[in-house]
Amino acid sequence: MLNEIAEDAQARMQKSLDALATNLKKIRTGRAHPSILETVQVNYYGSNVPLSQVANISVEDGRTLSISPWESNLVPDIEKAIYKSDLGLNPSTAGAVIRVPMPALTEETRKGFIRQARQEAENGRVSVRSIRRDANGDIKDLLKEKEITEDESRGAEDRVQKLTDKFIAEVDKLLEAKEVDLMEI
Repeated sequence: MLNEIAEDAQARMQKSLDALATNLKKIRTGRAHPSILETVQVNYYGSNVPLSQVANISVEDGRTLSISPWESNLVPDIEKAIYKSDLGLNPSTAGAVIRVPMPALTEETRKGFIRQARQEAENGRVSVRSIRRDANGDIKDLLKEKEITEDESRGAEDRVQKLTDKFIAEVDKLLEAKEVDLMEI
């Protein structure tokens, strides 16, 4: 029973860490990288699908992405989706190829992106701590119902705390890597 609580907490903490990594990818750096467009959804015959499922995204040079749609009639829809994505990107079309130049980051925008990354990391930490609180609540409920002893309860809480510490360290690592990436010129 205690193992199930700890395993559930670990799985939920991993999901929080994955969500943080996804959110940090949305914060663009000065370099072109196809993952920047991962969240862009394109209207494809009435349903929204990820851009990567209707086009090939490649890095043309250090600051330009090249998008080659598999169907030429999708070019206007892809452009519209990139404009609506709130990524601050302005695609330009040359025939069937869409080029997306990455604007250079000023010192001010870099600091703004770092603030945004720190906020995302803090949200990740809060999420992990909330999962710890839930797991410890479940352990206390088992103790109240006398299904486990106090020693087992303390041991389980220690295990959950070690998991929490591990995932908070992972959040800090992700944030540090993103900050280094953002400050790189």
